[in-house]
Amino acid sequence: MLMLMMGETNTSSVGDVVPSVKEEAKAVVASGDDGNVGFAGEAAEVLDKDLLCPICMQIMKDAFLTACGHSFCYMCIATHLNHKNDCPCCSHHLTTSQLFPNFLLNKLLKKTTVRQIAKTASPVELLRLTLQQGCELSVKELDGLLSLLAEKKRKMEQEEAETNMQILLDFLQCLRKQKLDELHEVQTDLQYIKEDINAVEKRRIELYRVRERYSMKLRTLLDDPMATKVWPSSIDKHSSGSISSARSAQGGTCSGNFQNKKVDMKFQGGSQGHQRKDTSSGLEPQSVLSQSGLAVARKKKVHAQFTDLQECYLQKRRHGANQLLKKEEKDVITFNQEGYHAGLGDFQSVLTTFTRYSRLRVIAELRHADLFQSANIVSSIEFDRDDELFATAGVSRRIKVFEFSTVVNEPADVHCPVVEMSTRSKLSCLSWNKYTKNHIASSDYEGIVTVWDVTTQQSVMEYEEHEKRAWTVDFSRTDPSMLVSGSDDCKVKVWCTKQEASVLNIDMKANICCVKYNPGSSIYVAVGSADHHIHYYDLRNTSAPVHVFNGHRKAVSYVKFLSTSELASASTDNTLRLWDVNENSAVRAFRGHMNEKNFVGLTVNREYIACGSETNEVFVYHKAISRPAAGHRFGSSDLDDTEEDAGSYFISAVCWKSDSPTMLAANSQGTIKVLVLSA
Repeated sequence: MLMLMMGETNTSSVGDVVPSVKEEAKAVVASGDDGNVGFAGEAAEVLDKDLLCPICMQIMKDAFLTACGHSFCYMCIATHLNHKNDCPCCSHHLTTSQLFPNFLLNKLLKKTTVRQIAKTASPVELLRLTLQQGCELSVKELDGLLSLLAEKKRKMEQEEAETNMQILLDFLQCLRKQKLDELHEVQTDLQYIKEDINAVEKRRIELYRVRERYSMKLRTLLDDPMATKVWPSSIDKHSSGSISSARSAQGGTCSGNFQNKKVDMKFQGGSQGHQRKDTSSGLEPQSVLSQSGLAVARKKKVHAQFTDLQECYLQKRRHGANQLLKKEEKDVITFNQEGYHAGLGDFQSVLTTFTRYSRLRVIAELRHADLFQSANIVSSIEFDRDDELFATAGVSRRIKVFEFSTVVNEPADVHCPVVEMSTRSKLSCLSWNKYTKNHIASSDYEGIVTVWDVTTQQSVMEYEEHEKRAWTVDFSRTDPSMLVSGSDDCKVKVWCTKQEASVLNIDMKANICCVKYNPGSSIYVAVGSADHHIHYYDLRNTSAPVHVFNGHRKAVSYVKFLSTSELASASTDNTLRLWDVNENSAVRAFRGHMNEKNFVGLTVNREYIACGSETNEVFVYHKAISRPAAGHRFGSSDLDDTEEDAGSYFISAVCWKSDSPTMLAANSQGTIKVLVLSA
């Protein structure tokens, strides 16, 4: 009976649904009328509810009809009847023999499923579903579809080919622009080099002529007996000018030698013809050979670091040219006076200072070790204001002050300090006051910052506000009463020797490893910390740093100022870095030493940066070259232990003697050496 009712399309309420579905399809595909679509959507929603299985509440799968007129999923009703013999809807007695397939409903369910898939399916999937359902198409209709698909394919291939050509064209145009820019840059650099070669050749010819005039005048004076009384003064007068000129051009001639073969040949011929002149002028052949050997060594050093020197030359030359374009008066005057183009003079200075030294020579040595102390690491070395005294401190809990001239000029197995002060804890850092000669500050492992009077060997002030180990302390160079410290408690504290408490406190998020005043100001400080960054603060407003320098990959262990604008930093990532605090920019990275876990020291002067290494070596870098310029290893002769134990030692502190080529270096065994840069 129910089957007949579902088959009657005009009298049954369920039968009314089927035409509505067909009308919905027609409305969507053919007419596209919005009202019909809305009505069809509502009918579909009602239909979806009527097609739910009363047991699983999902759209029925493999629908079966019961004798009482209800439809269920076959698996749902079969499972139910295994436990209970009644209808889930009306509780009428029911067995599996009273279940019949609902063919009409299954057909309707299949169409509903197709319609739901069509809502989210792509056109390709719809076409596939249509063909899978056995949709009958004529050969003509299939040909039309194939033609349409072929046309669509050709169109897509055309669009893809055009897109690929556009991408290739964009790449080639970008590459062409880049290469043209590079070509323009190379042409500009070649023009700079050509101009500088001409300037250097001109300068060399001038020096050669001065030398010739000097030699002729010297021979005349030697040949004239009456002039023997006055010739020494004349020689001194002329030699001072010519030698100073030769020294000033020495760096520039090195670069010119690679390009200028003609002038070299001229000088070689001249040197043979004027051998007598050199002898008569007081230059012995051995001295000439020695100077020639030094020149060869310097040229080899230039070749070894040619890439870095090339980068330095081009950087300075381009910068000088840009400054010249801005018509700065100072640069124009320098160009007119020296005869060099902008930037060449700066590079000549770099080349001269870089090639002047190639090694570190030991001129004195002393042992900092104490007989009753097993640990002798020297954590800090500092020269006083006049470079007459230097102080050392470390884990031995003593500050020792030595007289530099005595250590250098009076060799001895054991040098006794002129002053020795005992402390309560291991020391981490020292800082001399650059105005009050007898004042020195220290920081220790208990977090105490102390100001000492070296004359009385007593503490002047003690500051105990740090809660953990204090790693660093530094006196201001412009205000002798101010000093700054940093600690593992993540605090930077500013102190005044006229007050008992700190005058300023900066809270940071990481341990403080180092802090340093800008040498030209008492309001700017650089702070290196375990967060891998360097924070540059204005003490008038500490709410946020003025600059944050990023680049190191591990903790920043030291910061030092080469000048008011140049800041050097060291890190346990095996690098040193140079920064411009005015421009807030990174200048250069230095690599060659090893530093992964220890404090190995950092010291700077105007031209050079020196640091220690965990290989028990000292390395010296020129600030314009990223590779070491000189080095020295603390050899096995310095050690009391076996060769195997030597690898455990490292350099722990270094310090330049102002802007001289002399420096102090100490290692973790307590050996201190006085080193001098040598050719």
